[in-house]
Amino acid sequence: MYRFLLTPRWIALHVVVLLVIPAFVFLGQWQFGRFEERSANSDRVTANLAAPAVPVESLAGQEIDQDDRYRTVTATGAYDPAHGLLVRRRPQEGRPGYFVLTPLTLADGRAVLVNRGWVKAGATADTPPEVPPPPTGQVNITGRLRLSETEESSGLRDRPGLPAGQVLLINSDAIGQRLPYRLLDGYVELTGQRPETDPAPAPVPAPDVGSGGGLNLAYGVQWWLFIGVAIGGWLLLIRREAADRRAAAAGDVAAEETAPTG
Repeated sequence: MYRFLLTPRWIALHVVVLLVIPAFVFLGQWQFGRFEERSANSDRVTANLAAPAVPVESLAGQEIDQDDRYRTVTATGAYDPAHGLLVRRRPQEGRPGYFVLTPLTLADGRAVLVNRGWVKAGATADTPPEVPPPPTGQVNITGRLRLSETEESSGLRDRPGLPAGQVLLINSDAIGQRLPYRLLDGYVELTGQRPETDPAPAPVPAPDVGSGGGLNLAYGVQWWLFIGVAIGGWLLLIRREAADRRAAAAGDVAAEETAPTG
């Protein structure tokens, strides 16, 4: 009765099922891995945001460690508006605009890039935005420590030929080549300063920690449920085919028994 399982049509179905099952296993494992990765990242960022503030020199003196992203840092110095920059393609709340990037020179002669906030774009593409000036003299700032941006981390493609004073990526290595002093690694996303200024660029929102990869967990469970659907569907088709063949065989026997004899 089950010899039909060795026909070419059914062998092709067996192959498809045998290929689909490990594929679904792999996709489920990949989603679970992403869940663990994002959950760990969410926990780390949340802890860094809640950690006590430390001087920026203690974390950004050399290359910033990945685990120090979004740590709250402090710095004291004077802004250098002459070397300020605008960072292009930075929409906020659905509106096009720029980040205002200004170096803060420190007592030891080094400087750190400070993202002072967001300003809306001008009326046209050629109209420069209105940028509130930074405070003069010595200031004390507090902010979130960020890694330098790259094309891979930001999803933006850097390109030459931008208007003077504008960049696409906040990269301390690239920007530092144009400055007369040494920059600390990364940059600071401003959350507070003394003295305050009014008007001032709009604050950059805090990072969205999110659900820690909850969607990835749901997708992983979904892929593994598909394994059960594939196996259940395969067995159901086999049972249905076998039942149809038994019914057809029983019909043939009944026809032979009721057929008139010679």
